Amino acid sequence: MSDDVPATDGRDPAQIIEDAVAYALRLAETWPAWDGRPIAAEDRVYTPHKAIRRLADHLLDHLAELEARLAGQTPLPDHWHASAITTPADLAPFTQEDLDEARSRLTRLAQIWSLRLRALDDERLDRVEGDAWTLRQVAFHLGSTFYADAVGDLTATRAG
Repeated sequence: MSDDVPATDGRDPAQIIEDAVAYALRLAETWPAWDGRPIAAEDRVYTPHKAIRRLADHLLDHLAELEARLAGQTPLPDHWHASAITTPADLAPFTQEDLDEARSRLTRLAQIWSLRLRALDDERLDRVEGDAWTLRQVAFHLGSTFYADAVGDLTATRAG
């Protein structure tokens, strides 16, 4: 994933996050077909569980940042291992039950983001604070589908 400043446009930032989560969950519907082999993407490997973990952690990390900034506090420093590690849990089979849990977790995180972002006006979304991204840029950054795309659509795996 890139550290470049996210480009923004006239789209609703809350919708950007909702759409990214919905897209990831559509792909995840195919992940119970995963064969257990990690999938290479850029210089890392991904599995269905790792993609869900990273998406949830990413949403949570930036949500904590947003809330701290809105409260006038300094966000906590980033100490995630992120995609640099693949945990034993990441290597577990991805079941229908895992999909159901991911759906509950991610749709709730998307809803929290949506409610929070839609409560902010454009001035607050676009306020420059030091060298931090604006809150709108953070939301657009969260619209990345990198983690879900790293695993991809495993429909062909199921058919084969």
